[in-house]
Amino acid sequence: MPDLKSLDVYYWAATLGSFSRAAERLNMTQPGVSQRIAALEREFGLPLFERGARAVVLTPKGRELLGYAERFLRLRTEMMGAVANPTATTGVLRLGASETLVHTWLMRFIEAMSRTYPGVAVDLSVDVSPNMRDALARHELDLAFLVGPITAPNLINVPLCRFAIAWIAAPGLDFGDGEIGLAELVRHPVITYPRNTNPYAQLRELLARSNLPPPRLYSSASLSTIVRMAVEGIGVGVIPAETVRTELADGRLRVVETAVRLPDIDFTATYENVPDNRLAAAAAEIARDIALDWFGDP
Repeated sequence: MPDLKSLDVYYWAATLGSFSRAAERLNMTQPGVSQRIAALEREFGLPLFERGARAVVLTPKGRELLGYAERFLRLRTEMMGAVANPTATTGVLRLGASETLVHTWLMRFIEAMSRTYPGVAVDLSVDVSPNMRDALARHELDLAFLVGPITAPNLINVPLCRFAIAWIAAPGLDFGDGEIGLAELVRHPVITYPRNTNPYAQLRELLARSNLPPPRLYSSASLSTIVRMAVEGIGVGVIPAETVRTELADGRLRVVETAVRLPDIDFTATYENVPDNRLAAAAAEIARDIALDWFGDP
């Protein structure tokens, strides 16, 4: 009977089509992966992979075994989730997160993970949602907090929170009193998220429909930079007001009163539907609770 570790190695070698990528995923050496696969092939008495120069491909019997391996591994995950104490869990959670969440509740999530799973290290990368979506597809992230949901059969999306987009400006920008129209807003440069994101595309569509002269449109992958440019009075930031609570409270920024609306940004905790997703699934639920609590704060 193959042991679960060998089935784990086999599953990821088959899923990724590469012994070297399986080794990276499992924090093993490539020779270690090769030895595990060879031992399985000896135990079953037949080849499970066809070895190529750049990739490995499952044989017919190898494809048949993959279904059994996945069932065993999912049962292990279910068992550990039901019985194991979270404090006994060890490993690394490869987490991707939008900078919008860094400016809101992400640090609370990190603290909650540290309390609940003291043996788990969170390997955090901050990026834009399209890049994190691609990283999930390449199996380079275990969990991503991104603009979602992501429609794909192999991904699970847990709703986290929704941010309303606001027009944010320094008090020194001359808008006057009352509700401000789009024509007056775009007399100033407009500063927002990078070009490959939904908020940028929606802003461009809004401006294109307006038939107004194109404004100066600045985009940045760094929310900190957007906030700093708005504070310095360089232009109007088009970002969630929740990300600048401190600056609004101390008067460095204000929300411009306007009827001009852009779609809200929905964030999800998204992870792969794979047998060893227990930690990612648990972390997604912790993130949902933290997000709900944060929005309830004054």
